[in-house]
Amino acid sequence: MTIQQFLVYLSLCAVCVLTKPTDKKDRVHHDPQLSDKVHDDAQNFEYDHDAFLGADEAKTFDQLTPEESKERLGKIVSKIDEDKDGFVTVEELRDWIKFAQKRWIYEDVERQWKGHDLNEDGLISWEEYKNATYGYILGRSLFLG
Repeated sequence: MTIQQFLVYLSLCAVCVLTKPTDKKDRVHHDPQLSDKVHDDAQNFEYDHDAFLGADEAKTFDQLTPEESKERLGKIVSKIDEDKDGFVTVEELRDWIKFAQKRWIYEDVERQWKGHDLNEDGLISWEEYKNATYGYILGRSLFLG
C-alpha cells in the first residue's frame, strides 16, 4: 500500500467516524389521541372514559348515579365481549375503542355537515361554507358576491 492510498483510506475512515449521523425518521405510526383530557390514572379517569365511551357518552355517564353507571357499563361490556366467553380480551377492548372513536368522528362529521348546510338541501355550496365558517364572526357575510 502506498502512502497516497493509505492517506485516502485514513481520510475515508475519519469522514465516517467524525460525520454527524443523519436524523432518524420517526417510523412509528402514532395513533391520534383518544381524548383531549390529560391521561393520569392517579388523578382521574376522564381520559379513559372518553377513550372507552366516546366524549358524548362519557358526558352522559358523568350525570349517572354509581348504580346506573355500573348497570350501563355492564351492558357495554357485553357488547365488547364479542366471543361471549365472559372475558374482555385486549383485542376486543382495542376494537371497541376504535369503534367508539370512529363513531365519534362520524357523529362529528354529521354535526359539522348540518352546521354548514344552511339551506338543508344535502349539499354545501361555497357560499354556505363561507357564511357558516366566517359569516357568524361579524354577524354578516364577509364575502359579497
